[in-house]
Amino acid sequence: MSTQYPSPKARARSWRKPSVLPGFALTFGTTIGWLTLIVLIPIATIFLKAAGLGWQQFLEVGFSSRALAAYRLSFGTAAAAGLVNAVFGLLVAWVLVRYAFPGKQIVSALVDLPFALPTAVAGIALTALYSPNGWIGQVLEPLGIKVAFTPLGITIALVFIGLPFVVRSVEPVLADLGRDVEEAAATLGANRSQTFSRVIFPAIAPALLTGFAMAFARGVGEYGSVIFISGNMPGRTEIAPLLIVTQLEQYAYAGATAIAVVMMLVSFGILLAINALQAAGRRRMGA
Repeated sequence: MSTQYPSPKARARSWRKPSVLPGFALTFGTTIGWLTLIVLIPIATIFLKAAGLGWQQFLEVGFSSRALAAYRLSFGTAAAAGLVNAVFGLLVAWVLVRYAFPGKQIVSALVDLPFALPTAVAGIALTALYSPNGWIGQVLEPLGIKVAFTPLGITIALVFIGLPFVVRSVEPVLADLGRDVEEAAATLGANRSQTFSRVIFPAIAPALLTGFAMAFARGVGEYGSVIFISGNMPGRTEIAPLLIVTQLEQYAYAGATAIAVVMMLVSFGILLAINALQAAGRRRMGA
């Protein structure tokens, strides 16, 4: 008695899972077309506009001493704010997931407030608070701590607008992790620090890194909440987005796009490195 095996086509049909959306060709083509229209064409326009400068003039504008100082300030404060948000965003997410307390929904809504609040309003409010005669600034001034019109003030503004990215990235991962993982680690003799460092943190690290990357990317390009509290002093507290706006106000469109291209390339390189770290972390967790 011979055994008949299904043909490869029949096996492929049996393995194929039904999909709610149309097939791969249509959805993939729509995805590429939409990304091309919304992302690739505007980016290509920026590169083409910057190419009109010529290589020598591009280097002079994009890597001038004023532009380099603006890059250092923008990327440095965005990275510092992202690290602060990574620590305290994790703490906020932990409280929201692990504990029940009165007013929890209000606290959760406050986390999303920077998304809804106009950034210019946030900048004005922070400047009023941290200026030398503000509610907080007048307390810090006698201590020799100046916040407004300094890089510290810029970092605080970026912490304000970047916190929701970390909290909302980590929160669902913590919710899926559950308390049973902590209890299992405790039954095996792990203390609290060992449970966090060897069980919880490896599980939430990719989400935490994602939140940091989004907060960093938002901070690099932030304009409205920073221009008021920064003081806008060239070479000291002038951010790169403001330098681009200054170039546009002087009708130097090619110069503005040159600075934008440098920022775009550096940001893309940093985000690509972060994504590589995330992928490596997932592979290590899978192994």
